[in-house]
Amino acid sequence: MLPARHRLRERSDFTSAVRGPGASRAGGRLIVVHANRTDARADLPPRVGFVVSKAVGNAVVRNRTKRRLRASVATRLDGIPAGVDVVVRANPAASDAAWDELDLAVARGLEKVCRR
Repeated sequence: MLPARHRLRERSDFTSAVRGPGASRAGGRLIVVHANRTDARADLPPRVGFVVSKAVGNAVVRNRTKRRLRASVATRLDGIPAGVDVVVRANPAASDAAWDELDLAVARGLEKVCRR
């Protein structure tokens, strides 16, 4: 579970992470990771949000996929710079992916967007 201070909750925060000026994106077959630096202050923690649409599957499948993505990102919060908002969007293929494959996709996506 992600601590409350690391969660994106507002629609405007999701929009700025995905479409804001300076936003970067890295995608693959399973997920797409969007990131945008909102503030460079060191006291602001990185925040993460998840988008798992109905295209991924029914409610049970969507919730399982979201839990797996959340667990994967929670282990990598230290690698995300302060003041960065990240949105992880699941593609339909994520519902059938094994844990190792999904975890690796998250690691690669976060690495790419944090480098930019």
